[in-house]
Amino acid sequence: MSTDTEDGIERRIGDRLRERDETVAVAESLTGGLVGSLLTDVPGSSDYFDRSIVTYSNDAKLDALRVSRESLDDHGAVSAPVAREMARGVRDDAETTWGVATTGIAGPSGGTEEKPVGLVFVGVAYAAPWGSGDSFARAERRVFDGDRSTVKSESARWALRTLDDVMD
Repeated sequence: MSTDTEDGIERRIGDRLRERDETVAVAESLTGGLVGSLLTDVPGSSDYFDRSIVTYSNDAKLDALRVSRESLDDHGAVSAPVAREMARGVRDDAETTWGVATTGIAGPSGGTEEKPVGLVFVGVAYAAPWGSGDSFARAERRVFDGDRSTVKSESARWALRTLDDVMD
């Protein structure tokens, strides 16, 4: 896994996107816009950053990202299938190369034994050239310790590290 450098992962991702003439859009739930904020902290990010959509509620996920009702009913909003659908939805709606999504339970309440506070899923979707068969969407699971603010900030940083790793 990549580590953040002094120059910042945001700058490294931006440089890679610019060099490849690729773009990114973000769908955020628990992070509430933090991933988009980190990406746009880099001067010139308008060259590759399209949008960040905060879809906190299930209705917002259905409406803005076309997450299926079945995925929400069968797996819940905090799940790998929903993270994948969120990443695909924002990628396809924005017509970007990459879609990144975050969904989780920031706390301090809302957790269960099966889905504890701090549980986060990051989805990444890639749009390969048509006909290549190389497009994909994947999701990763992680549990963070800490208060609400810590879970949110760690989740946003992890989303960037996940994108950086997948871009390799």
